Amino acid sequence: MDVEAYDRFAKRVLASDIILDPWLFGAPRFRSEPIVLSAETAALLAKVAEDVVETFHEACLLVDESDGVLDTFFGMSPAQKTMWLSSKPFWHGLARVDVFMTSDGPVIAELNCDTPTGEAEAIVLGGLAKEDRPALIDPNESLRSRFLAMLDFAVAASLGASGGAHPKTVGLVYPTEFTEDLSLVRLYRGWLEAAGWGVVLGSPYNLTDGDDGRVHLMGTPISVMLRHYKTDWWGERASPWTDEDIPDAAALEAPLRTVLRAELEGRLAVLNPFGSVLPQNKRMMAFLWEHIHRLSPKAARVVEAHVPVTRRLENVHEEQLFAQKDEWVIKSDYGAEGDEVVIGRLVTTEQWEKTIVFARPGRWVAQRYFDAERTGAGETTNLGVYVVAGQAAGLYARTSPAGTATDAAALSVPVLVAPAPSPSP
Repeated sequence: MDVEAYDRFAKRVLASDIILDPWLFGAPRFRSEPIVLSAETAALLAKVAEDVVETFHEACLLVDESDGVLDTFFGMSPAQKTMWLSSKPFWHGLARVDVFMTSDGPVIAELNCDTPTGEAEAIVLGGLAKEDRPALIDPNESLRSRFLAMLDFAVAASLGASGGAHPKTVGLVYPTEFTEDLSLVRLYRGWLEAAGWGVVLGSPYNLTDGDDGRVHLMGTPISVMLRHYKTDWWGERASPWTDEDIPDAAALEAPLRTVLRAELEGRLAVLNPFGSVLPQNKRMMAFLWEHIHRLSPKAARVVEAHVPVTRRLENVHEEQLFAQKDEWVIKSDYGAEGDEVVIGRLVTTEQWEKTIVFARPGRWVAQRYFDAERTGAGETTNLGVYVVAGQAAGLYARTSPAGTATDAAALSVPVLVAPAPSPSP
């Protein structure tokens, strides 16, 4: 990489006042050269992502009709069940469907519908690439307006029935002890303030019941909670490994009670809904395959075409996993962004066996490995399709060495779309 060229690009990134860290551990986080998709490919990715979200929603409805599966299939804790039951069937607001292109077509790695990230990188990098190539299309140009329209709809649906005025203030709740998502916080804050919303920042520990009947964040009454604090952190926490304990594992009962009560009583709108605790669980992909006969014909076709074969880990015989190490990927239920993902062909036999031995029962899935298409440089590309209220609204691309999980070391890359050719006269 040309160091001087990247320094010039990094200065442009910093000028956004949204992303303030173009380097990670001294290495570049971004690539300035965009991926240019054909209009046909962009439309295909959008269709796949929308179909996947629709299929997950159908599965959520099936779960709601099935007695006991929250306990037996998903192993949900009491707080997690409370989140789903208080929100059902609502779970979707903004999601990111991670898609890889393969020789058999687009295949998803996961649906991140709880606290999806990457919006800041997608917006900033896409905008810079568009400046340099004005003839091409930035697929994220409508993401802001779609996000704000979703928020307005959620407010009308949640607070409209309660009557009376409500404070036009959003509480942006996130893990304030971490810094990696501050660019997303800055992006959301800018969007909201430009649309006339007041914004208060804080963590779940800063939520209280106010004397005025409103939920307060940092002492300020709010009518919307924009939740960027993962559902599995609100509930009881336990390591997915049997040889590891997590300190302070109790659920955040007081703030959760405050928020859920206010939501149920029409005093607070929450995005994303707490119901995302169910489809965010990777065991949902196993549920899709194990209950494929209960899905509609369309949903079943989506699963077969775009969801890798996925099983609950405890339902795959250990000897099969040992013998077919290179054919499987093991993932924990709530691991995200490459965490707690073990790719069989990339680890030693000893590491693979330890993974299986120490995986906590009821918390993992085994998924068939798929071979993603490689670039000329031998990389694979994770194309994250943003879906807002069921419709595709943007793209976030990351590249990684072939065969690796998309993690913090992946390079974020701008995405542009070539205009569709004009029809012949």
